[in-house]
Amino acid sequence: MKFDKSLISTLREDPKDAESKSQRILLRGGFIRQLASGIHTYLPLGWSILLKISSIIREEMNRIGGQEMLMPAISPKELWEESGRWKEYGEDMFRLKDRKEREYCLCPTHEEIVADIARTKIRSYRDLPQIWYQIQTKFRDEPRPRSGVLRSRQFIMKDSYSLDCDEEGLDRSFKLHRQAYERIFTRCGLEYVIVEASGGLMGTGESREFMAIVDGGEDQLVLCTKCNYRANLQIAQSRGRHESFNDGALEKVATPGKRTVQEVTDFLGVGPQNLVKSMFFTQAGSEPLLILIRGDDEINEEKLARLIGAGYAPASTEEIAKAFNAQPGYIGPAGIDHVAIYADEMLRDAKGMITGANTDGYHVRGLNLKRDVKVKQYANLRQVKSGDICVKCGGPLTLRNALELGHIFKLGTKYSGSLGANFLDEKGNSKPIIMGSYGIGLERIMACVCEQKGDDRGAVWPISIAPYDIHLIVLNPLEETVQKTSDEVMQMLTKAGLSVIIDDRDISAGIKFNDADLIGVPIRVTVGPKGVKNNRLDIYVRATGETITAGKTELVDNCMEIMDRRKSG
Repeated sequence: MKFDKSLISTLREDPKDAESKSQRILLRGGFIRQLASGIHTYLPLGWSILLKISSIIREEMNRIGGQEMLMPAISPKELWEESGRWKEYGEDMFRLKDRKEREYCLCPTHEEIVADIARTKIRSYRDLPQIWYQIQTKFRDEPRPRSGVLRSRQFIMKDSYSLDCDEEGLDRSFKLHRQAYERIFTRCGLEYVIVEASGGLMGTGESREFMAIVDGGEDQLVLCTKCNYRANLQIAQSRGRHESFNDGALEKVATPGKRTVQEVTDFLGVGPQNLVKSMFFTQAGSEPLLILIRGDDEINEEKLARLIGAGYAPASTEEIAKAFNAQPGYIGPAGIDHVAIYADEMLRDAKGMITGANTDGYHVRGLNLKRDVKVKQYANLRQVKSGDICVKCGGPLTLRNALELGHIFKLGTKYSGSLGANFLDEKGNSKPIIMGSYGIGLERIMACVCEQKGDDRGAVWPISIAPYDIHLIVLNPLEETVQKTSDEVMQMLTKAGLSVIIDDRDISAGIKFNDADLIGVPIRVTVGPKGVKNNRLDIYVRATGETITAGKTELVDNCMEIMDRRKSG
């Protein structure tokens, strides 16, 4: 393919609105083009990479017995009402109506449709197990699209679904997918870790995320420096460091105009670990809740939602004033018995604490939770912090930024049960199919390669997913001997089965080399007047920066050797 005949539009400077390294590289190299916020066109270079990623995924999914299909990108409301997720998905789901006012959604995922297929096609245990998968465009009404293709409104996913008779079968399917994912990400040239994760809207069963550790990652991982404990921050557990304070009688102290943790602790001359924060949550038709956490900790919303349910929300100022006769910042748990109280584990046996007095302008000190507070339940509600203690080995924990590449879930009977996807077992009894769900974001693989391997000059693609194998640069292309040699080199490389993009534009060498760096093809071969005269060609390896000089007859063997070496690591 000739460079000047290709739809390649590189940029000389970084886009002003690029928020991440991968967004900068993909835009500058002409791999993507933004149509609107969170919506992108994949230009030929970018689409070539996605097709190669798709090919790797297909090979590995077929290897574990997956059957590829293509499900609709649009789904009727009724199916999602059966599962309960029409309302549960909230504003993240794109919704629309047809000309007859019938409601539909653009699918963010396909569990409901899989369960609908299963309830009409699976009859007996003899029909199981099954693994179905697709590579499909998904939609999410992302409130703040950012970082290019990493957080977008339209994205391409490989989603697969396992259907089994029992938990043992689900364990087997889960393991097969985990192994397939390890091979997929390794073949794509990525460095990743597997961590414990939350099922979120998908379900509450066992869940693992495949995460790439990168500085610009939008998620955070908790890693133990001594053992193999790894978890997404959303569900990570830790043992914090308890503080001991002098116990005493409750004492009411004036704290005029002091509402925040910082204001109160500064005023009273103590640290934030001496204070108990009280957060009031309400839900229509349900008992209000008071959540307690230490002043130097933050609440983990995912953990809280799993404890009290997703329907609860922070109470309004009016609701707080009505329940506690005090404004926010002055409420506390002492003597409260008309709301259920949940406390973080770090407050178990806490003494000598400070909290709101349920009177505007006042706090109390000397709070003893065992003595003064009717705690309904202690639970791990706090956000893990760097330096916390590992729950497995007692070692120190550290936080790292990361990008999610893939996620595997054990769904159990959440969807088969609600949609009636049943099968008859060996004894003729009807049972719900046991399901699993497994996703990979294709654009995320592409972007993560840029984050991990790209540099200030542009992309650095692994051999396995690069848009071309060889970038052939022709210097002084109007010289007859140079043109003749470049044609011969092109024929030799393509005959050997290598894909080649040739840049024989009549422009400066600097521009050509800059464009080559931006595009990031693994091997660059340069043909120029000096090299032709001496029968020497320069072979440049983008990933390592090494340059090899070879004769024309040695060129193909050298390129093949470099490719084999790069494929193996």
